[in-house]
Amino acid sequence: MGLLLPKRVKYRKAQRGKRRGIAKGGTTLAFGEFGLRALGNGWIKASQIESARVAISRALGGGKLWLRMFPDKPVTSHGQEKTMGAGKGLVDHWVAVVKRGRILLEVEGVPEVLAKDALRLASYKLPLRTCFVSRKAGIAT
Repeated sequence: MGLLLPKRVKYRKAQRGKRRGIAKGGTTLAFGEFGLRALGNGWIKASQIESARVAISRALGGGKLWLRMFPDKPVTSHGQEKTMGAGKGLVDHWVAVVKRGRILLEVEGVPEVLAKDALRLASYKLPLRTCFVSRKAGIAT
């Protein structure tokens, strides 16, 4: 599948912004039966999203998977030899901004134990603390 990134953007480079507060939307399961909820704020790189997707796909075998985050923020970096005042660097990678309470991944069509195990493997690939959520329970387990 390759790494995720936007086809077009209005502005090539973006400011960092704040990584605080709680998610305004995307806090409930919308598609699948089970999900992974973020317990902290941060950035998730496109490579980390892809790594989690691959881990889940291999663990599940069947079933359906939804990615509920998309890396649409460009992060820039300079080379080692650049001096201060040399302007903003080139786009290095893309990140998804994730706030506390956001559902990151959803899974459907597999037993709960298999979904829990697959989402646990995916959570190891992500830089944030997460918890498993289920539609029938309605609460984190």
